[in-house]
Amino acid sequence: MRISMVSEHASPLAALGGVDAGGQNVHVAELSLALARRGHDVTVYTRRDDPALPARVRTDPGLEVVHIDAGPARVVSKDLLLPYMDALADGIVADWGEDTPDVVHGHFWMSGLAALNAARQAECSGRVVKVIQTFHALGTVKRRHQGAEDTSPAERLALEAMVGRSADHVVATCSDEVLELAAMGVPQGSVSIAPCGVDVDLFTPSGPAQERGRAHRIISVGRLVPRKGMDLAIHALAELDRSDVELVVVGGAGNSSDLQGDPEAQRLRALAAQLGVADRVILLGQVSRARMPAVLRSADAVVCAPWYEPFGIVPLEAMACGVPVIAAAVGGLLDTVVDGTTGLHTPPQNAGAIAAAIAAVLADPVRARELGENGHRRVLARYSWDRIAADTEMAYLAALGTAVPGSAGVRRSAARPLESTGGRVL
Repeated sequence: MRISMVSEHASPLAALGGVDAGGQNVHVAELSLALARRGHDVTVYTRRDDPALPARVRTDPGLEVVHIDAGPARVVSKDLLLPYMDALADGIVADWGEDTPDVVHGHFWMSGLAALNAARQAECSGRVVKVIQTFHALGTVKRRHQGAEDTSPAERLALEAMVGRSADHVVATCSDEVLELAAMGVPQGSVSIAPCGVDVDLFTPSGPAQERGRAHRIISVGRLVPRKGMDLAIHALAELDRSDVELVVVGGAGNSSDLQGDPEAQRLRALAAQLGVADRVILLGQVSRARMPAVLRSADAVVCAPWYEPFGIVPLEAMACGVPVIAAAVGGLLDTVVDGTTGLHTPPQNAGAIAAAIAAVLADPVRARELGENGHRRVLARYSWDRIAADTEMAYLAALGTAVPGSAGVRRSAARPLESTGGRVL
C-alpha cells in the first residue's frame, strides 16, 4: 500500500544519518524503513527547518523523505509549531496531487492535525485517505506531571482529544496509554497497541564495551531535563555508599565540555558535589546511536527513573544489549521491563528503592546475567522493528476495513500482548 507518514518536528533523517536523535525521530525512521522492507511505498513528510535541505531525499527504494515549507526554514521549538500545521497540510496535499495514499499516519498531536486536514482536503476531491494516529506523548499526562512548567500550547488538550476521536485508527505504544485515550473519549474499538522497537542488529550483547573507570558502572540515558530523573540516580549512588561504583549520565547537547552552559547539567553536577559523589558521576554528553551499544554494554545496569514515560526506547536498547534495567514503574516501562525477569521495577521518584535495586544487581552477578539474557530474548521476540511494522500494518488494514484477527475492543498487538504486563510473560 501507499503510506504517508507525517512527523512535523522530528525528521527521520536525523536518525537515518546516524546523528543522535530523539525517540520520535528514531521511531518514524525505523518504522518507515521496516514498512518499506515489507513492500510498501512510504513517504515521510516533515517541516523544512533549514533552507539548504533538498525538497526530496530518497533513503531506500521504498522510502522517501519530503521537506514541506511550513513556517520559517529554521529550527523552531515544537511548542511553537501549531500555527504552521495548515501550511504543512497544504504542502502534503500538493505533493499528493491526484495520487493519494491509502493511509496517512500522524506522529505527535500536531502531525495528527495536519494529517486530518490533508485527508479532508482529499475527501473534498472525492478521494478517501484513512488517518492513523500515534501520539508518542499525551498532553494530559504531561500537564499532570509538569503542571505550570508545561510549555505546550494552551489548545493542546482539546485539539489532541479531537485528533484521537477523529482519526480512523489510533496506535497506542503501551497499555497505560490506552486508559488515557479512553478518558479522552477515543473509541476503544479503533485503538490497537504497537510499541516502539529497537534495532536488533545494532544493539546486541556481543561487541566492544566502553572502558569503565571503576569496578562497577550504572548508566542513565535521556534528555537532560528534570522529569527524566537523573537526579534520582545520583541520590541512589550516594545512598549506595560504595566507592567502586560510578554513574554515567548520557544526554544533553554536545559532548561533556559543551554541557558547561546547560542548566540541568550544572544542577546535576552541583547535586553530586553536595552528596559527596562528584568524583563518581560522569556526565558524558551526547552519544551517537552508533556508539551507544558500546556504552550500554559497559554497564552492570541501566537506570530509567523518569517521573512519567510514554514509552521509552532506552530500556529496549539496554535489554537488547543484555543489560538489566532498573525502571520506574510508570507508563510504557510497565510493559517493556518485566519485574524480576528482565529487570527490576521501583516506585516512581524513589531514590532509596533505586539504590536497593542497584545493590541487588551488584550482589548477585549470576542473577544479573539471567536478567540481561531474559531481556535480550524478550527484545528479539517482541520488539524488532520488523515485528512492530507488521503490527502497524495490521492497524492500517483495520482502518481500511480489511478483516484482521482479534475480537472487539482494543486489539492485542503481537508485539506486546496486554497480559504480558503482569510479569509472567517474556
